[in-house]
Amino acid sequence: MSTAIPEGSVYKRCSCKDPGTGKALNGHCPRLRRASGAWHPTHGRWAYQIELPIRPGQTRRPFRRGGFDGRDDANAMRDHVKALLDIAGGNADIALQISDLIWATGRGKPLPDPDTVTNRIRAGVPASVARSTGDYLTEWIKGRRGLSPKTVRGYHDHITTYLIPHLGTIPIQELADRHISEMFTKLEERNTDILDAKASPDPDIRATVRGVRPIGPASMQRLLATLRKALNDCVRKARLIPFNPALSIELDNAAPPRPKVWTPKAIEHWRKTGERPSPVMVWSQQHAGEFLDFAAARDIVLYPIFQLMLDRALRRGEAVGLRDFEVELDDAHLTVSQQITSVGYVAVTKKVKSRAGDRVMPLGQATVADLREYVERREGWRQVCGDDWPDTGLFFVRPDGRAWHPETVSKRFDELVRMAGLPPIRLHDLRHCCATYMYAGGADIKEIQELLGHATVAMTSDIYTSVLMEFRRAYADTVSNLIPRTKRAA
Repeated sequence: MSTAIPEGSVYKRCSCKDPGTGKALNGHCPRLRRASGAWHPTHGRWAYQIELPIRPGQTRRPFRRGGFDGRDDANAMRDHVKALLDIAGGNADIALQISDLIWATGRGKPLPDPDTVTNRIRAGVPASVARSTGDYLTEWIKGRRGLSPKTVRGYHDHITTYLIPHLGTIPIQELADRHISEMFTKLEERNTDILDAKASPDPDIRATVRGVRPIGPASMQRLLATLRKALNDCVRKARLIPFNPALSIELDNAAPPRPKVWTPKAIEHWRKTGERPSPVMVWSQQHAGEFLDFAAARDIVLYPIFQLMLDRALRRGEAVGLRDFEVELDDAHLTVSQQITSVGYVAVTKKVKSRAGDRVMPLGQATVADLREYVERREGWRQVCGDDWPDTGLFFVRPDGRAWHPETVSKRFDELVRMAGLPPIRLHDLRHCCATYMYAGGADIKEIQELLGHATVAMTSDIYTSVLMEFRRAYADTVSNLIPRTKRAA
């Protein structure tokens, strides 16, 4: 294959048609040239053609573009193509890559920038556009190994729900930070549309977003983290791009929402508007007692799980994954080392996610008494099932002996809260209730941290700042009351 740079040509074309056949004359229209053979100054528009390098077996590869107002414009674009081909420096393989790159440029689309292509080749990255961003992300997620099912599911949801719809058609080597910024801008605009529709007085408009939630700041950060990881691998492993355009993207800090207490005024506002002060809410002790009494009367099967989660701040997965041998009722303690989580509604059993989460905790007398009643009830279920009773090794099981699905427990909890007429909290918020009540009962932050399985005291303190303040109000006048005054404000 010859690596010489072709000269190319510049010419004129028009849209005239043969009056007899109706076919376009293109460059054969007699009006394009004057009698002297020179190009007509006003008829037709300028175009260029240049032969691109070919592979063995190919006859030719003419690259043509037209529609230019002036000859200089056509000459400039032809010279642009020549400059791209010149980057190969006589290397036949690179010349073919650049040929593919030019050939893939759609009509009306700008030609690749020579400096960008030069930098790509110097970095050892293929010059040609190998695939779209969507194709790359699809292949990337298929090749991930050694990750938890939940992590893979999160990556997959990000890719299919957000990244491919917004970035998928962009060639991976043309993906820029502006494209990524535009995606997050559109997501924010969609959030605004959802919130506006939910607040609309028109029930038909509200119905269009029923069950639809905005994507929050933390979710935005996780989405960006997924894209950054995928593009880091695109740079280091696939070597398709020389740098990661997602590294320059900055989003607002996504601090997790702090728990807030359901105060009487907050409940009154919720009953009028349906709005919660925070996504994470905490019941008063009175509310918690009402719920446990209601659950014990309406769902004695799941009541022990709710009671233990509230008493010992277990996560949902830790409760349903608790193993029978880890519950020592005679010695009044239990061990948390395993959890059952839900990944796309598939229940997955795994170890707790951190060293701090692997913990041993004492059990109070009331809790032990409730769990003993549950064990007796479970034995009755086992006797009824006989040989059909499965040996799951789990402490909490369904009446047929099978494991609880985490989503089933959450769904039933939500139903009971609604039936009881209580202000809504999530099942996970029972954990926050426990931490709050412990503090109210005199436990210090270190004790609460160990019960929750947090890595640091600072983490526990930061999460519970707002709810703990409710119990610090009793000391708000301590200093003022100690200072003698001759006159006090009424």
